[in-house]
Amino acid sequence: MDASGDDLEACIARVALGDRAAFRDLYGRTSGKLFGVCLRVLRDRGRAEDALQEAFVKVWANAGRYRKGRARPMTWLITIARNAAIDAARRRREETAGADDAAADMAAPGGGPEEAAIVRGEATRIVACMGELPEDRRAAVRGAYLGGQSYDDLARTHGVPLNTMRSWLRRALIALKECMAR
Repeated sequence: MDASGDDLEACIARVALGDRAAFRDLYGRTSGKLFGVCLRVLRDRGRAEDALQEAFVKVWANAGRYRKGRARPMTWLITIARNAAIDAARRRREETAGADDAAADMAAPGGGPEEAAIVRGEATRIVACMGELPEDRRAAVRGAYLGGQSYDDLARTHGVPLNTMRSWLRRALIALKECMAR
């Protein structure tokens, strides 16, 4: 289960050409981590599975848009999965008009010790970089990217104008990107 950046980039390039075997390979290498992302946002196994499926449909349809050097392949895939999960959470919120969902604290399937070590290392780096942000920016990033909150929700929660919240998040992401690149 090697998921190195170069291998994933090559895999995504082949998917962009319509290579079904490459798509199967990409799914096998990344679905466990992407499922974990969806589950973290949605907190419901069934809905996370649906969001993961939606994410891979988007990957199949948009693989040609991936640009080497703009983002790491795993970052690109995680962004697609996270956005699919956030969209699903918003749809669910609209359907239930504010009803709380039951949380299911489940681990993502798959992955061996090597993959787990890589994920832990990346998580440690992200936590350290998040620690460099001011507390209000850190809370806003967590709300947006882990909690699926909208800009409006975050602006109300933090008592700032909508455009200020957008600026906070944009600047926080730039700071995180720079920190992760060090």
